[in-house]
Amino acid sequence: MDTTWRKSTYSSDGGQCIEVADGFPNAVPVRDSKDPDGPTLRFPSAAWQAFVTAVRTGEFDAS
Repeated sequence: MDTTWRKSTYSSDGGQCIEVADGFPNAVPVRDSKDPDGPTLRFPSAAWQAFVTAVRTGEFDAS
């Protein structure tokens, strides 16, 4: 299966980017865009959605 990767919409041009792949049931593969041949992490879909929600609501913003 060919995997199509896309950059996070939160990525910047500063080189701190991740890419995710869609189309995997119950999982979200994630990799470092600077190292596309490096390791890939796979998160359960529910855990990834919780992370994305936390980012969007500012849970990780510095106080």
